[in-house]
Amino acid sequence: MTGMPSAQGGVEASPSERLWSRRAIGYAIVLALLIASYGLCALQPSTDPSPWAFLFMLATVAVVFYVTGASPLAQRVSWVVLSVAGAAAIVAAALGADGPLLAVPLSAASMVALLVAPWVIIAHQVTRRGLDLEALLAAITAYILVGMFFAFVYNLMSQISPTPLFGEDSPESLGNQLFFSFTALTTTGYGNLVPAGPGGQAVAVAEAITGQLFLITAVARIMRGASARRSTPPVA
Repeated sequence: MTGMPSAQGGVEASPSERLWSRRAIGYAIVLALLIASYGLCALQPSTDPSPWAFLFMLATVAVVFYVTGASPLAQRVSWVVLSVAGAAAIVAAALGADGPLLAVPLSAASMVALLVAPWVIIAHQVTRRGLDLEALLAAITAYILVGMFFAFVYNLMSQISPTPLFGEDSPESLGNQLFFSFTALTTTGYGNLVPAGPGGQAVAVAEAITGQLFLITAVARIMRGASARRSTPPVA
C-alpha cells in the first residue's frame, strides 16, 4: 500500500515513504560507499592510498552532488573531473605505478574530494527544516567525511615529510592515520598514536576544534528542525 487519500484530494505518503525519501536513500548509499572506502583504506599496510578506495571516494562525491540537488552545470563539471581522475587512477594502477609517483596525487586528490563533499551536504542541509531521517543521515555522513578528510591531510603530510608522522617507534600506515583522525575528531585521545612534529600536532588541534564545532552546529541544526516542525500549525 503506497498511501492514503489526503484531505486535499491527493495521496498522502505512508509513514515508511515519509521516512525513506529519495534523498534519505541517497544519503544511505553515500554512507555505504564511505564505509567501503574506509574499509579499503584501513586495510592498507602502508601509507600509500589504494586506487580502488579512491574510486569509491569519487563515486561518493558524485552521489553527494546528485542527492543534494546541485545545479546541472555543477553536476556535469563534477562528473567530468571525477571521471578523468578515476580513469587516471585505473590506468596508473594497471601500469603498476607505485611509490610517491602515485601515492602523492592520490592522497591530494582524495583530500580535495573529501573536503568538497561535506561542504556540499552542509550547504544543502542548512536550507531545510524538519527533523527526519534525511537530516540524521546527512549529519552522520558529513561528520565521517570530515574525519576522512583529516586522515588524508595526515597521509599527505607523511608522504612529503622525511620523518614519520607518529615518530620512529610507532607504525606508519593509512589505517593508523584513519584511526588517529577519528580519535582526534571525537577528542577521544587514546594516546597510543601522537604526532611527533609541530605540523601534525597543529592539524590535530584544528581537527579536534572542527569536530566539536561540527557537533555543536549539527545538534543545533537538528534541534532547530525539530522545533520548526513542532511549531508548524496543522493544516485545517
